[in-house]
Amino acid sequence: MPSPLRLLTALLAFSPFSVSALAAGSDWPQWRGPDRSDVSTETGLLKSWPTGGPKRVWLFENAGHGYSAPAIVGGKYFTLGTRSGSEILLVLDATTGQELWTAKLGGILDNDWGEGPRGTPAVDGDRVYALSGRGDLACISASNGKILWQATMKSLGGHIPKWGYSESVLADGAHVLCTPGGAQGTVAALDKLTGKVVWQSKDITEPAHYSSIVPAQINGQPQLVQRNEKSIFGLSPKDGNLLWQTSFPGSTAVIPTPIVRGNEVYVTAGYGSGSKLVRIGAANQVTVVYENKVIKNHHGGVVLVGDHVYGHCDPAGWVCQDFATGREVWMNKSLGKGAVSSADGMLYCLDERSGTLVLAEASPAAWKEISRFTLSPQTKIRSDRGRIWTHPVISHGRLYLRDQDLIYCFDVKAP
Repeated sequence: MPSPLRLLTALLAFSPFSVSALAAGSDWPQWRGPDRSDVSTETGLLKSWPTGGPKRVWLFENAGHGYSAPAIVGGKYFTLGTRSGSEILLVLDATTGQELWTAKLGGILDNDWGEGPRGTPAVDGDRVYALSGRGDLACISASNGKILWQATMKSLGGHIPKWGYSESVLADGAHVLCTPGGAQGTVAALDKLTGKVVWQSKDITEPAHYSSIVPAQINGQPQLVQRNEKSIFGLSPKDGNLLWQTSFPGSTAVIPTPIVRGNEVYVTAGYGSGSKLVRIGAANQVTVVYENKVIKNHHGGVVLVGDHVYGHCDPAGWVCQDFATGREVWMNKSLGKGAVSSADGMLYCLDERSGTLVLAEASPAAWKEISRFTLSPQTKIRSDRGRIWTHPVISHGRLYLRDQDLIYCFDVKAP
């Protein structure tokens, strides 16, 4: 996990309202939140829901196709969708659901599993950074939607992965980080003000997969942690030089975002791959702590709450895994496969097929389901092969969910 000072700096950088937003402690400026953990700092939330679920505050019905999750900053809801033949950045009033503006990113990704964008925008001060499913990257004014600069993954040597570019780009310091993949360098850093290429990872040149970069302080050294199909690695944010690398038996599609705590890095993937924990030494040497198949997470992600990892294991069920040892603590099959987020000591587990959301305690004692409800209405435009893959987000006492063109906002703040 980032140091307290690094996290404080990041929060201030991401927020256009700096101190006031930090005091609230609940903006969600990028994929998986301020530290990319999918664990919200929200407190004072409902510990159970009434029959039928928490109160719905608003429903927006014109987001188009796509699986993009939101970034929520300064009362605005930023996400990606489609409209009029283009992938777009869509901005709503997070309180009312009223559309504020849109900005075009480029053509629409066409894919059997669902067309449109996959990634989540990153809000950094007065700018938003967004990557389309076809690899069009844009820097956009957060106030009015003006395009400030554009680049493409193709220009960086990348080729569109089978299921489209799914990464959520990272704004970190003076750079925007992305993963075009390819011989010019798997990972690229662009000047966040101009879009000029600063470096590409000359030591790592494999194709892009579907995971997103995590910034970290490991042994006091800033690092960028990312993965490709067959390895996990750390890069220097200054110049992209390789700091360490370790193998991982990925197959077909490597998707879940790594988890970093201290000097330890945890990853998991589906298609039979499993999970792995490594410890990075002071000289960036790698020690494998464990490698097993307790969790084989396809694409719903996992969360680290306390000393335990929670998420879905494909095809077994929902699993609690001891972070330090890798052993299975419990497994439960009462909910189908899907995404997970956490807030205020609870798990928000979303069944990708039915749209059922479960509120459960984040407890190593057992699967402790408290409440559940099923999203209604549900989209009529989802691909036959697609599912409800957008992760739940909790921000400012609101729960945000999405099913393609439909965006839902629920009040989950305790009275």
